[in-house]
Amino acid sequence: MRRILGTMVVVLALVTVVMVIDRKGEPEGAGTVTQAQREGVLYDQLKQRKAAQALGVTAPKQILFGDVHAHTTFSMDAFAWSIPLLGGSGLHPPADACDYARFVANLDFWALTDHAESLTPRHWQMTTDTVRACNAAAGDPTNPDMVSFVGWEWTQMGNTRETHYGHRNVFLLHDDPARTPTRPIASDSVAFRAMRNDPLNPFEKYVGPYLAHFSERQRQFDQQHKQAELRNVPICEAGVPVRELPANCIELAATPAELFEKLRDWGYPAMAVPHGTTWGFYTPPGANWDKQVTPEQADAQHQRLIEVFSGHGNAEPYRPWRAMRTDEDGAPVCPPPTPDYLPGCHRAGELIRARCDDPDSADCEQRVREAQQAYLAAGRAGHLVVPGAAVTDWLDAGQCRDCYLPPLNHRPGGSVQYILAKRNFEEPDAEGAAFGLRFGFIGSSDNHNARPGNGFKERDRSAIADVYGAQSAFAQRFFADAAKRDGDDARAQPFELGASPYNFLQVNESERQASFFYTGGLMAVHSQGRDRRAIWDAIERREVYATSGERMLLWFDLLDAGARIPMGSIVERGEAPTFEVRALGAFEQLDGCPQSAIDALGTDRLQQLSGGECYHPSNQRKPIERIEVVRIRPQVAPDEAIETLIDDPWKVLPCPADGNGCTVQFSDPDFVAGARETIYYVRALQAPTTTINADGLRCRYGPDGACEAVDPCYGDTRTPAEDDCTAPARERAWSSPIYLQASR
Repeated sequence: MRRILGTMVVVLALVTVVMVIDRKGEPEGAGTVTQAQREGVLYDQLKQRKAAQALGVTAPKQILFGDVHAHTTFSMDAFAWSIPLLGGSGLHPPADACDYARFVANLDFWALTDHAESLTPRHWQMTTDTVRACNAAAGDPTNPDMVSFVGWEWTQMGNTRETHYGHRNVFLLHDDPARTPTRPIASDSVAFRAMRNDPLNPFEKYVGPYLAHFSERQRQFDQQHKQAELRNVPICEAGVPVRELPANCIELAATPAELFEKLRDWGYPAMAVPHGTTWGFYTPPGANWDKQVTPEQADAQHQRLIEVFSGHGNAEPYRPWRAMRTDEDGAPVCPPPTPDYLPGCHRAGELIRARCDDPDSADCEQRVREAQQAYLAAGRAGHLVVPGAAVTDWLDAGQCRDCYLPPLNHRPGGSVQYILAKRNFEEPDAEGAAFGLRFGFIGSSDNHNARPGNGFKERDRSAIADVYGAQSAFAQRFFADAAKRDGDDARAQPFELGASPYNFLQVNESERQASFFYTGGLMAVHSQGRDRRAIWDAIERREVYATSGERMLLWFDLLDAGARIPMGSIVERGEAPTFEVRALGAFEQLDGCPQSAIDALGTDRLQQLSGGECYHPSNQRKPIERIEVVRIRPQVAPDEAIETLIDDPWKVLPCPADGNGCTVQFSDPDFVAGARETIYYVRALQAPTTTINADGLRCRYGPDGACEAVDPCYGDTRTPAEDDCTAPARERAWSSPIYLQASR
């Protein structure tokens, strides 16, 4: 035994000596943008115009597709996921994102929105330089092949429902230095501290990865260098006007109100888009948007759009169930299960009950209640209160069973439908009416490997979606080992997020999350031209729509005495409205990449960027199966239950199955009698196609409809790389709403 211990000491000493000599972390670079234009833009425009005119659209605006939510490995989480320890494919800096958007995804516009919490002044300079280089390669600025916007993500997270506001993607109209902020604005929250500080002990942080992946040790050193570089940048002084702050500091805003205040201080045109509003991976149970439906926390100048769908799931649908309720004193209460929802806190109690010697005893019942309360107290880490619980033990707890491509642990109080229906009667708007929010709808990728617009083909799940996981037993310590703590497995163990020794990936439900990553969505704009000002004008009009990744063509208009009022409009009206919807399915995709992309980048570069797959449309379009109409009547009294105000679907209108598109009309004769604001939007659904992670946890349901067993799609080696975890789903497009206000 002494000999073994002695040998281990010698080995560890040698490793330490080698590391001291060998360890040289390198600062990351931005890469080089390919200086070439994309071919075929004019042909694509003519083809789209012809398709629009075939549906009766006279003098159509251009429909341009983009992605304003894309990350590169400048983001700390993306950098970490790029290392072999978690199955990453290597660094993908901002120049990769530019080349991918232009030649692989064939986007018309995109925005680079790395986490501000990860960006040092050096990173921000490289970010703005890369966006300008990307625009310089786009040709004539009045008719570019692609428009690139500079931006960042404000990544706010709170450990409690009271302190949680959620993320905003900020992007700017201009990219020149004279109209670009000196620094991005980060959130003063959990995310900033998680990216800036590493809670792992020195062995895990330095020696462990070195031993596990010796051949890739340079990547580990680079990660440590990146974190040290970020920690060494001071935090800007609070309360100082933005232009009076030094360039070399990290600027923080704790709430949306502070973010909007700083954007107004800069004075540059900017959009701040809420995203992931129902994503339970980082949203505590019980969180909702009530505290953000206020004049203080909203800003119609900057916050005109909301992300309905991304590669992290669908934020649209409202459901009346909750992961947590509160009693009359505001204390958390675990709700009972319903036929369509299993609360995680309830499942925690049942897991403990199964470990009791006498499940019917009073002592066991007390342990069950303790487990439920411990789950709720732990917030987004509730799954850690049951020692040794496996992913499969939780069944489908917390999941929306009837939602289209839902996020992990869907939080209905942050859903787009809830936000639109909710009104604030204590803080009225400028006209004295109850305060409410009105948005245009967009989709995004939220991709973390420099692949904006990645939703064109449903294949290669482990590379194209944000699916990562430990690639060895040792790597499990860095990913999800916190759930395997030692202790009395007959009782729940309280878990305090604020005092946790574990890293962000270990605390959150990272293993389950792998079943809820998708290829990303897209934003479409009805634009008068291809230049940045035309795109921005469409955004300000809210004449935009979202898709789940497919490039469907969609028009939604209010018919008004021979005129057409487009989606996104706010209209006062005294008579029953009639609407028209026109939709055309996306093109079927061919394998590989078009020759123009191969000529521009070469096969090696395409393989490195996308695995050799690109947006490559055939001439055959997918059929639109139906149009669904959603009607929302926002609250006119604070006691109106939200679920009674949302008609989803209100109408279902079938479409021909010939693939030549769909034109339908509908009216609402009840609008006048209702005498209240009414919101209308439509979904255009394609016929079912194979989709990554469409079946989520792959539940096996019993005769009573409950999930009896699951077969998760892991991000690690438990799910083979060749298994794309596909199932049929109806890809779709969501129009922005038309907001009708009753004439007074």
